Amino acid sequence: MRIAITGGTGFVGRHLARELTARGHEVVLIARGTDRRDPSAFVIPSAQFFAADLSSVAELARAFSACGAVAHCAGINREIGSQTYRRVHIEGTRNAVEAARIAGVGKVALLSFLRARPNCGSGYHESKWAAEEIVRNSGLDYTIFKAGVIYGRGDHMLDHLSHALYTFPLFALVGMKDKPVRPLAVEDLARAVAASLTEDRLSRQTAAITGPETLPLGEAVRRVGRVIGQAPIYFRMPVTFHRWMAFCLEKAMKVPLVSLAQVQILSEGIVDPLPPCDELPADLMPRTRFTDEQIRRGLPEAGAFGFRDLRWCSR
Repeated sequence: MRIAITGGTGFVGRHLARELTARGHEVVLIARGTDRRDPSAFVIPSAQFFAADLSSVAELARAFSACGAVAHCAGINREIGSQTYRRVHIEGTRNAVEAARIAGVGKVALLSFLRARPNCGSGYHESKWAAEEIVRNSGLDYTIFKAGVIYGRGDHMLDHLSHALYTFPLFALVGMKDKPVRPLAVEDLARAVAASLTEDRLSRQTAAITGPETLPLGEAVRRVGRVIGQAPIYFRMPVTFHRWMAFCLEKAMKVPLVSLAQVQILSEGIVDPLPPCDELPADLMPRTRFTDEQIRRGLPEAGAFGFRDLRWCSR
């Protein structure tokens, strides 16, 4: 089967592409082409790169041509310039659905967030929910994956967390009370999404997907610190402090250490879906635990943050 992936060169997109090509499928990686952090994403065997954003239905329909399924993985966790939640999550999803209809695509899989919901005061959560509703009401066959925090090689979690631990002698944990998380290995997510696209499964379902291990957020952070040999002084700060810090970091960093949306995500905990939704079948349930070895596999090159990470530095 030929399968299109929006956000195809991004973190989840490229892992999904490798899962699908390993199963013998062809993939079309749809992206703007500006993310070059992993050049190997552009040379995956049996994968074709198609340069496009989500603004043109005609371009997306051309990219989806001859595809039996589409994985809509494109998304952002903070707004920069014209890349707003409305434009990417809502208008982009609407365009992708219309293009899939024009191209005669048989199945759409949407990557959403575990606690995406309406009227919660977060543009990220609300726009992800709006995207879910567009897909649910599209008339197309679909599967929506409400995923928790995802980690693996090339992610944001291990990348920025490890760099922060190398950089700062102090580390402020979010909120005055620890919240639980269930870290989800990107390989487990890719396996479930691939099954929904190629095995005619999870039809018209909205499924929650999280890792198999529940642990306090502080323990997850300390576990990464232990693996990389860093032991800063950990302390707690109110959520308000982290919101202020995230606001400043979004202005200062190319990819902020933490965004406003992520502060809300971390302050709520990432274990239970909102609203409640379908469960995955037993054979697709994630089984990869957040072990030291798994953390090592996902870590980027060791190093601290530097001037290169600031938005006003061109080099």
